[in-house]
Amino acid sequence: MDNDSPPSPPSSPPFRQDSPYPRQLALQCAAVFIVLSLAWPYYLLRQQALPWLESSLLIGVLAFLLASLSGQYWWWRIIHASFAPAVFLFSGLDIAPEWYLAAFVLMFLVYRGALTSQVPLYLSSREATQALAGFLAGVPARKIIDLGAGTGSVVRGLAGMREDLQVFGVENSYLPWTVGFLRTAGIGNCHWTLGSFWRVSLADYDLVYAFLSPAPMSRLWLKAKAEMRPGAWFISNSFSVPGIEAASEIEVDDARKTRLYCYRL
Repeated sequence: MDNDSPPSPPSSPPFRQDSPYPRQLALQCAAVFIVLSLAWPYYLLRQQALPWLESSLLIGVLAFLLASLSGQYWWWRIIHASFAPAVFLFSGLDIAPEWYLAAFVLMFLVYRGALTSQVPLYLSSREATQALAGFLAGVPARKIIDLGAGTGSVVRGLAGMREDLQVFGVENSYLPWTVGFLRTAGIGNCHWTLGSFWRVSLADYDLVYAFLSPAPMSRLWLKAKAEMRPGAWFISNSFSVPGIEAASEIEVDDARKTRLYCYRL
């Protein structure tokens, strides 16, 4: 094996995730069914055309209520509220099908992580990277990994500040990964991987960093407890682990007023 080639993160069996999409599809279909089953007979008996604008708005309102009552995250509520009105709006526009395909491909390249792991593209600020570097100065960490590393801002930043660190980044979305690959190419202590962080073993890392979303935090904590060694650190940007008290919290002086939640295994 070539000693100059960057090592790949060790893999582990994928951590089980229950897909949220059948549930979301069921909520949207329920809203459509309820509205149309009531409105269509009414306007049919009156021999009037169904008012699609009003119907789509009512579907959006009902879908939002169903999503709220079933405890969905706020972004799912917005998606449910806007989906039917958006379909009605775009159906009346004279847009070539190729543009819809191009928009879908672009969204998939950028936001693949949101589809597979409910993790949108969040980028850590420069100040958050500096705060993380300050934290690392006080702990004996030599090997760290950024889960859902985006465009590589944390990986590149830490590798440049600390040449003694081996910094790994794992990103699931193609376009951010490509940007990160270009940003970290040629940096000896940067190791950049395309794939799901659920398939990466955390056993060898002194510190695991993540800036994800509320959705995977409980499951990710279970993975961290199962794989990370005692004394290692798990740090989450902005999203705490539900029901688990952090060993310390770091307030970052950036535009987002970021908070880093630091957990010691």
